[in-house]
Amino acid sequence: MIDVNDVARAFVSLFVIMNPFASIPIFLKVAGEKKASAATQAVLVAGVVLFVFLFFGPSLLMAFRITLNSLRVAGGLILGILGLRLVLGLRLVEREADERAPPALTLIGTPMLTGPGVITMTMILTQEQGYLVTVCAGIASLVLSWLVLRASSFMERVLGRSTIDIISRVMGLLITATAVELVVNGIRAMIGVI
Repeated sequence: MIDVNDVARAFVSLFVIMNPFASIPIFLKVAGEKKASAATQAVLVAGVVLFVFLFFGPSLLMAFRITLNSLRVAGGLILGILGLRLVLGLRLVEREADERAPPALTLIGTPMLTGPGVITMTMILTQEQGYLVTVCAGIASLVLSWLVLRASSFMERVLGRSTIDIISRVMGLLITATAVELVVNGIRAMIGVI
């Protein structure tokens, strides 16, 4: 029997890091009139990446002898960088969207929906909460991300680009807070501080 609260917490963690709102501007640029199929392709690719690391991530950690606490600290540092980038509106690498590239591949390639943050959090959740909770949270995050991308034109018309940017920055703040929590918990466990 899974705890709904555990699923809800895991879902929030994954969805905030996926942050599909940050993907809306580039998605609208490359998707054209085929937003439904582009959103589906993007989420399918994101799902494949997420579930590959969900099921094979623990084996990967064992193969490289990486402990959960080391992953927490490393993942927290990565998430901290991603969160600050969103909050401050910075770009680590400037890239122009290739109009000829398939929308989903461009979205994933930047990366938008998936990336180091989602991969790290997926492996941490798998270790802490188990497969079932993480699978449920992952599916819910992907479905909601699909809905956000699918409704991107409507959201931009109703909310405006500046409101979407504010939402993305707030999510960046939540990512940064999550990062601090991961680093603190990882270091505490490493040095044996309760």
